[in-house]
Amino acid sequence: MPLVQRLKFKRFPRFHSLKGRLLLGLAFTWLLVVTLVLGMAWQAGKAMVQETNMVHLRYEATLLADEVTQQIESRFQALNYLSAIIGNRDDTEWLNAQLRVNDALIAWFEGVIVADSSGRIIADWPAVSGRIGLESEEREYFRMVRGTRQPYVSEPFIGRASGIQMVLVSVPRLNAEGEFIGLIGGIVSLNSGGLFDRLSKVRLGEKGYAGVATASGKILYHPNKSLINSFVPSASFNPWLDLALDGWEGDSLGVLEDGQMALQSYAQVWPASWIVGIYLPVDQAQIPLSEFIYRLWWTWLVLVILMMPLMGWVLARVLTPLKHLEVQIGEVGVGEREQVALATSMEELQQVASTFNRVESERQQLVEHLQERQAFLDSVLNATPQGMFITNCDGAITYMNPALLEMLGIDSAFQVEELLQHIHSEDRAGAKDMWRHSLKNGSDFVRQLRFKRSDSETYWLDFHARAVVLKLGGQALGWVGVVKNITERREREAIQRWEAEHDPLTGLLNRRGFERRLEEAFAEFKKTNTSSALLLFDLDHFKPINDQGGHALGDEMLRRVAQVVVLKVRRSDHVARQGGDEFGVLLSKCTLSQAEKIADTLRRAVSAVSVIHEGKEYRVTMSIGVTTFNESDTNEADVLVRADLASYEAKNLGRDSVVVNVPTNDHNSAG
Repeated sequence: MPLVQRLKFKRFPRFHSLKGRLLLGLAFTWLLVVTLVLGMAWQAGKAMVQETNMVHLRYEATLLADEVTQQIESRFQALNYLSAIIGNRDDTEWLNAQLRVNDALIAWFEGVIVADSSGRIIADWPAVSGRIGLESEEREYFRMVRGTRQPYVSEPFIGRASGIQMVLVSVPRLNAEGEFIGLIGGIVSLNSGGLFDRLSKVRLGEKGYAGVATASGKILYHPNKSLINSFVPSASFNPWLDLALDGWEGDSLGVLEDGQMALQSYAQVWPASWIVGIYLPVDQAQIPLSEFIYRLWWTWLVLVILMMPLMGWVLARVLTPLKHLEVQIGEVGVGEREQVALATSMEELQQVASTFNRVESERQQLVEHLQERQAFLDSVLNATPQGMFITNCDGAITYMNPALLEMLGIDSAFQVEELLQHIHSEDRAGAKDMWRHSLKNGSDFVRQLRFKRSDSETYWLDFHARAVVLKLGGQALGWVGVVKNITERREREAIQRWEAEHDPLTGLLNRRGFERRLEEAFAEFKKTNTSSALLLFDLDHFKPINDQGGHALGDEMLRRVAQVVVLKVRRSDHVARQGGDEFGVLLSKCTLSQAEKIADTLRRAVSAVSVIHEGKEYRVTMSIGVTTFNESDTNEADVLVRADLASYEAKNLGRDSVVVNVPTNDHNSAG
């Protein structure tokens, strides 16, 4: 059992018992029910809160739109009254005097202007230097009033003198025949003109707010003053606002500029072609519901905690017979009682007691038989000269017989992990993987490996372990293994393998060993395109040594040549005496140019080798043929033929030379 789990049970022992787990289960069930109920209440509450807030926003939007509509119409009425007073006259001084006399009406505005039919300003109040005489014919508000001859509220603009955001409320001046003779316009500040006093007093919590925009999409009022006179977000961002700009009135759920989901309601200010919007973030609308659910959750949680002692007492009373059963089973286990006997009316416990008594009786009989069989098995295992071991289903060794202990040079206290450390490092990983595979799949474990005893002596051991399986049900009981000491056999096999592939005179590879390594290198070349080079040569002037000095002198020369060649190549290269004075060198992972240099080095080194007989010194040279593997080669024989041809050509060129046979895709050629 993991350490963390043991500490957990020690710290909370009551949850390790049946009573504790039942109590914990009841508590979790209660909390689950509470969570489900609160979840459903939350979903239902959200829908109710949303509907209630929608109704409230709809009412507020309508109320605000009516308020702004009244403000606009009052200003239209004031301007119409002024228009009736001044009539058709265009005298600037008289008009200015009339504006001063009627300054009570002008109180609705920050300023009033009068324009003639051509759009020229002919009067203003209060007087602003340079305003009289200005042309407004191309202004949007003048064109709209002249064209419709209806009261009109302009698009927002920034005053030239004041620098503040404002709109112009205009009414047409008409003569008795209904002809257009000019307009009267009142300037209204968007910041302090009184149009949006009601909106600034709207309270929708910390994040809710109201806004006003023109039908063209310009913001007239917003709690964030920096947004006034800027355009509303695009239709793709807030399609409901886009619908409202087209004249739609209603409410919906959408995204605000800051990315929050919010309840939205829109109403129209028809006289000015304005839209009033009310916005309330969803999370703010749900704050009262969240607080209510939160308080309800903690109330139910406290109720669970308070109820746990009562539930614990009830469970303890119910489980008292089970405690008696536990005590009696313990007494049977230590031999103080033969059977259990419960005084309870619970049928389930009576059945458990009856089953236990039957199983205990059968167990006693099996124990007697097992003891007899165990004694017999111990005698057999201890007497057998073969090394044997037994493990459980997890692979832990439970028994090693004396023969195995003596073979391994250890005592019976050794465990599997300790034994693994004595296995040769090259064999350890494979043995561990094979052992795990056998444990998992139930297949036989068969492995030959090197084992280092405590006395530092290394043995070759043959392990063969098999799972012991019950015939009924196929359940594994453990593993039984046999260990044999095969050190002598392995040594004999190693000597035989070496002798089969090596030349006894020089210790180099013989023709068989060389051809096997050439075959392996060619297969690697076909697989990975890793090329190798081949050198074939025989000794020039070797026959006189045999004829004049005898075979002993010739053998000495062959040994010296072999020694020099081995010293001049790499450990990864393969040198072979293929018979007589014929030699071969396989240069692994070597290019043709590198092979040519190595061949010339060998030629010069061997030319310096000599033997002396009866005062006469004998020397030999080499005619070396060099080639490499090629993609057109079908097998290693093609490479051998190419190198052999190059060696013959070196002989024909006067001996003591190196000839490179460059492989081509079409045919072999000596070069």
